[in-house]
Amino acid sequence: MSETEAPALSKKPFLWKLIFLAIAVVGLIFAASHFDAKAKLEMALEWINGIGFWGPLIFILAYVIATIFLLPGSVLTLGAGAAFGLVKGGIYVSIGSTIGATAAFLVGRYLARDWVAKKIEGNEKFAAVDEAVAEEGWKIVGLLRLSPMFPFNLLNYGFAITRVSLRDYFLASWIGMIPGTIMWVYIGYLANVAASDGDGTTKTLKIVGFAATVILTVTATRVAKKALDRKLVEASARNKQS
Repeated sequence: MSETEAPALSKKPFLWKLIFLAIAVVGLIFAASHFDAKAKLEMALEWINGIGFWGPLIFILAYVIATIFLLPGSVLTLGAGAAFGLVKGGIYVSIGSTIGATAAFLVGRYLARDWVAKKIEGNEKFAAVDEAVAEEGWKIVGLLRLSPMFPFNLLNYGFAITRVSLRDYFLASWIGMIPGTIMWVYIGYLANVAASDGDGTTKTLKIVGFAATVILTVTATRVAKKALDRKLVEASARNKQS
């Protein structure tokens, strides 16, 4: 393969991700506008509003438990946008995902270290991550949160057997997860907007706002991935020399 061909090929996965995201968003909005989705959303919102103060706490606790037990949090993230709105939903998901990621990290470091080691044994990419974390700590954690090279929940446990400190892990994870959190909460929020009786102009403005959020998030992800790839190549080379 020539050098001129490589960049073109490297853009294909990124293009497919954008296409997949666009299809998912359109499908979600369509579903919210049909199949009686409005009534279901209203029922969920009414239940959450009915329990008042406990609603957000129950949601955050559910997110923490799901993260510890390696359950996908995407449904909860989307649901937060629909149930709580963009701002509150983003805050609750951020709190739940950060506490959950930290709890999983502590479980992996102090209670399930052998199990985690077996899970990632022989993974060359993670060996490079371990080496890179030893050199640059929180930077690698933050880059991995922005660039999802590994599944989110498994990564929480994987970091547990690296040499990153709890403080660096906590702060870098919290900050690094914010862009993705906003984007996915926004999708759930749009589903609620699509099911509402608001005017077309308001809905259009919110969709435009979402498009801008996606562009910023995807751009940040691409920049982070390039930086992370470079760091991991350097770490892998050091690991082979040692």
